[in-house]
Amino acid sequence: MNITELVTAFTDNMTSEYDYGESSTTMSDYEDGVCDRSAVRQFRSYYEPAFYWIIVILGAIGNFLVVWIYTHFTNRLKSMTDVYLLNLALADMFFLCTLPFWAADSFNGWTFGSALCKIVSAIYKINFFSSMFLLTCISVDRYIVIVKTAQAQNSKRVRLLYSKLICVLVWILAALLSIPEFLFARSKQDDEDNHFCTMVYWNNENNRTKILVLVLQICMGFCIPLIVMIFCYTNIIRTLLKTRNFQKHKALRVIMAIVAVFVISQLPYNGMLVLEATQAANMTITNCEEVQRFDIAGQVLKSLAYMHSCLNPLLYAFVGVRFRKDVIRIFRNLGCCPTPKNSKALLGSHPRPSVMSDTDTTNALSL
Repeated sequence: MNITELVTAFTDNMTSEYDYGESSTTMSDYEDGVCDRSAVRQFRSYYEPAFYWIIVILGAIGNFLVVWIYTHFTNRLKSMTDVYLLNLALADMFFLCTLPFWAADSFNGWTFGSALCKIVSAIYKINFFSSMFLLTCISVDRYIVIVKTAQAQNSKRVRLLYSKLICVLVWILAALLSIPEFLFARSKQDDEDNHFCTMVYWNNENNRTKILVLVLQICMGFCIPLIVMIFCYTNIIRTLLKTRNFQKHKALRVIMAIVAVFVISQLPYNGMLVLEATQAANMTITNCEEVQRFDIAGQVLKSLAYMHSCLNPLLYAFVGVRFRKDVIRIFRNLGCCPTPKNSKALLGSHPRPSVMSDTDTTNALSL
């Protein structure tokens, strides 16, 4: 086997592990012989299980409270953002359900079979895309409410109906974008009898299918949402700077936090996906040590991106005054916190209307 054939074999064996968290123990050919990537699995076995379970626990608590608030208080779904926040919490909870499988995979390998590999991979991708789309919808809704205030108030009921239809379309589109997982994800065995859940493409000449899947994820799951968020929040900031409101500076800080957390958590991971697509197209990495470093960096950045699922409730729900008051009310009803003699001292009087909120709706971006 000549060098060209070795490099080609190496590239074909590189799996899309950054998407799923599957095993990295494949023995891949490269220009000097065989690349033992078991060091990557050892790193994952120490790092990922504990980290994933932390994300699961924190994310489950936050998102469960969001769902509980919206289902416990039947009058809460009064705006488009409310509907989006409920669906976002559900998407994050479904996504968190997949992490224990990847935690177990990083420790013991994939022992659940190809059928569950397809299901778990598809569930992950559906909720990944739906979360990104719902974050985009929240940005657009806040833009309409704050920048296009008059139109928003005149079409409030119609917009609320549209929000439910939009959520249905979001879930359908996310399901369509997960079709590659249903088609290509399966349990694969390497030369050391380790099983891992990965994407195995059919007739993948020159890795074109893999590149297409990666480009689709990068564009639909990051680039488009980021562009829309930047446009919406830039115009929101301009509008707020023109107003005289005591909550303006707090609202601006929340907006900056939302954009910053999204970029910090998603940009490095998607940058790694770009490098992976480049590697699949050009076969630029042929050194075994570089492959191992690339894999380990991908695992860390992927975990950072996953943290967004437990930060969403803090950024999009608990920053709202009414939402915090409802959480306190629930815990007080359960006897978890005492009821003060003057309840207004704890909850505060009704806040002044803010340019950041709908009338009688969740104040999704102000404190």
